[in-house]
Amino acid sequence: MHIPPDSSPQLKIAFLLVDRFSNLCLSNALEPLRAANSFADAPFYAWEFYSLDGEPVRSSSGMAVLPNGKISDMGRVERLYLVVSYGHLANDTPAMRRALQQAARRAGSVFGLDAGAWLMASAELLSDRRATVHWDLLDAFSERFLDVEVEQALWVEDRDVLTCAGASATLALSRHLIARDVSPAIALDVDALFTPPVRSDALPSFRDPLLTRATRIMRENIEQPIDLKHLSARLNTSPRTLTRRCQGALGMTPGKLYQHIRLSAAKALVEGSTVSIAEIAVRCGYEDPTALTRAFRLRFGAAPRAFRGETANKLT
Repeated sequence: MHIPPDSSPQLKIAFLLVDRFSNLCLSNALEPLRAANSFADAPFYAWEFYSLDGEPVRSSSGMAVLPNGKISDMGRVERLYLVVSYGHLANDTPAMRRALQQAARRAGSVFGLDAGAWLMASAELLSDRRATVHWDLLDAFSERFLDVEVEQALWVEDRDVLTCAGASATLALSRHLIARDVSPAIALDVDALFTPPVRSDALPSFRDPLLTRATRIMRENIEQPIDLKHLSARLNTSPRTLTRRCQGALGMTPGKLYQHIRLSAAKALVEGSTVSIAEIAVRCGYEDPTALTRAFRLRFGAAPRAFRGETANKLT
C-alpha cells in the first residue's frame, strides 16, 4: 500500500480483552478494519491491545494474546472496544469496574461487544442509556440493570456508548463503521473480501437490492465492462434511476463505482500475483497499461510497478 510520508492513522482504537473472550468476536471487529486500511489511500485505523493487569489473556478456545500493556496505561483513544464473552460474571469485579470507569474518561466512545454491555452497565457506563447484549443474556441483563433501556438489536448506539449483540453482529457493525468512518466505497471493498462470491442476495452489500445486484454484475464483468445503458437494462431500471440510487448510497456515479471495483481488482493482482501489468490491464478492463497506470496512480498514489515494488520490500 502506498503511504504518503506525512500520513498517520486518523482513528486510534484500544481493545480491552477479558479472559475467555471470543476469538470470532475479536476477529470480526478487527479484520475488517485491517482490510479497510489496505484499501484506503493511507491507513485510517490504528489499534493496541490491553488487559486488566497487562498479563496475557486467554480466549474461550485457549489462545493466548500478549497485550501491549495494562488498561491503566492506555492513552487517549477515539474508541475503546470491550471484548467480553464467556465468564462475564467472574470478570465483573470491583477492579474491573474501576478500570473501565477510568479508561472511559480517556476514550471518545466505549463499545461493548458480545457480553461487554454487562461489564459496562456494572461500571455505570450505561445508566439511562439504550443498549443491547448477546441474545442469550438479554433477559438476565434487563432484570439485573433496571437503569438501562434494553433493546433486542444487532447493535445500539447511544451518544458515546455502543453495544453489540455478538460475533456475527460485530461483523455487520464493522462494515457499517467503515462506511461511516472512511467511505462506502471502501466498505464495499471489504465486503468483497469477506463475502463469498456466490450469486445470492442473502448477504447484500447494501440495503438497496438494486445496488446489490448492480455491484454483483460489475464484479462478474470486470474484464469487459458493461456500459450504463446495458447495465441498467439488465437491472430492469433506467440509467437515471440507477445513477440516482448510486449517488444516494455511495456519493458516486455508477461509472465511478465500476472504476473503483476494477481498480481494487487490479490492486489485488498487483499485490498478490506475478502477472504482468499489461495482463492486469486486460483483466481489469483497461485498453492498455498506460490507461491502467494513470488511473491506478490517481487512486493509490503510485504506479502499479512502483506499488508492487513497495509491497515486495515490506515482505523482505
